[in-house]
Amino acid sequence: MSDSQIAFPVSVYAQRLKHAQEVAAEKGIDLLILGTGADFAYLTGSWVSSHERLTALVLCPDAAPFIVAPATDIETLNASPVAELGIELRGWQDGENPYELACDSFAQQQEGAAGTGDEGNKAPTVALGASLTADHVLRLQDGLRANSSAQPQYVLATYALAELFTRKDDAEIKELAKAGSAIDAVHNAVPELLKPGRTEADVAADLRELILREHVEIDFIIVGSGPNGANPHYDYGDRVLTEGEPVVVDIGGTLPSGYHSDTTRTYVVGGDVTAAPQDFQKAYAVLERAQAAGRAAAKPGATAQDVDRATRSIIEEAGYGEYYTHRTGHGIGLSTHEEPFIMEGNELVLEEGMAFSIEPGIYIPGKWGMRLEDIVYTTADGYESLNKAPRELR
Repeated sequence: MSDSQIAFPVSVYAQRLKHAQEVAAEKGIDLLILGTGADFAYLTGSWVSSHERLTALVLCPDAAPFIVAPATDIETLNASPVAELGIELRGWQDGENPYELACDSFAQQQEGAAGTGDEGNKAPTVALGASLTADHVLRLQDGLRANSSAQPQYVLATYALAELFTRKDDAEIKELAKAGSAIDAVHNAVPELLKPGRTEADVAADLRELILREHVEIDFIIVGSGPNGANPHYDYGDRVLTEGEPVVVDIGGTLPSGYHSDTTRTYVVGGDVTAAPQDFQKAYAVLERAQAAGRAAAKPGATAQDVDRATRSIIEEAGYGEYYTHRTGHGIGLSTHEEPFIMEGNELVLEEGMAFSIEPGIYIPGKWGMRLEDIVYTTADGYESLNKAPRELR
């Protein structure tokens, strides 16, 4: 992504920064440090990348946020909403210590707390962004340890501030809806591409052109025909399509705003569903029921694992449990895969505005596979699907 592609008005980012400080205060987070990537872009509108050099947004609940960045990237940041947001840029040059810059406000905060009494002895809680690599994390920890009277406690920002990053605002839902419509248009063209004698690679080449009509990047293309469809993470190859065989098509791309699409449908080569293997047709009816159950379970108050169990129980009861080998879904937004992850063991409670996939699958090794995926978001009392492409076999 480029900083020339600004997704929203500056006021949106200003509100998000304010909300981040409020949520940090509510959760007892004393310091938030985010590296570049989706979370950084969510709060600042900038997709700047400094590679191995440290660029980080530093935020405290009761202090103005600032960004530590290499001097080589200051102009790029000034071309983003960062300049209008009034975020202080603390540039550094090779040979200087950026970690001292990042920890400076924390040291001042600790000194202020020490002057008020016992608060200065309280172990501070520091939330670190998931995109920070180990070399940055270890050096930040050294700097924070040196500037704290008590050993800091570290938490992952993704989970500690889940309310901030997993609940999509209205502007984000609109972008995800746009992404859903864009990828639906591609899926609606797929049946005409699946002709006997063509290869998976032929179909993938056509899909590339179709995806780029409304996306700026292709995230992935899966065209898994026959036994290749039994590999959930297959992409495509030179296998020739034959009449009546199943094909899993999973495609996604990135909009100019940075938001992603991701939708899977399963097709029959030539379009005659009755020509598909009988055992496949029987299993697909189960898959449709399972996905519908998952969608129905996706509502505020349910947990992520509740949705997984709703889909999985139907597949297991039909005797295909061992062939459902992955989680039911994942969150989506500025990252293709993010919280909430819809899987067993994730007790995260779904709230209004969360967006995620529901994509159960059945995979019979050596024979065929199938997957049915929609992106949904939770409303006040249920869900709304952002994909409208037909779910039935075509």
